[in-house]
Amino acid sequence: MKVTAQPSADSLLLLLDGELDASSAVLLDTEFNKPDLLDYRKVLIDCAKLSYISSAGLGVFISHLQRLQDNNVKLVFFNMQEKVFNVFEILGLDSLMTIVPTQAEAVAA
Repeated sequence: MKVTAQPSADSLLLLLDGELDASSAVLLDTEFNKPDLLDYRKVLIDCAKLSYISSAGLGVFISHLQRLQDNNVKLVFFNMQEKVFNVFEILGLDSLMTIVPTQAEAVAA
């Protein structure tokens, strides 16, 4: 999997490309552990090219969610493929995390 970070004035856009599994979760976790992450108001996760997510991949988001919330950083997912969304939905994560259809809605969230 490839993780591409695109910072802007108040948000960080992370583009996920490929399969987010145990081996690639380390890459994503590295992005979330960067000190400047808490300088942003939002972290936007573009899932358009995310074809698969494992429990390890979900674990990265879950493990950082409270820290982001405590620092008033909103985590927003968008462009999520149906099969990836179904994983979030089955586990009830769609009620814990903000998931919207488009980037425009993610920016506005």
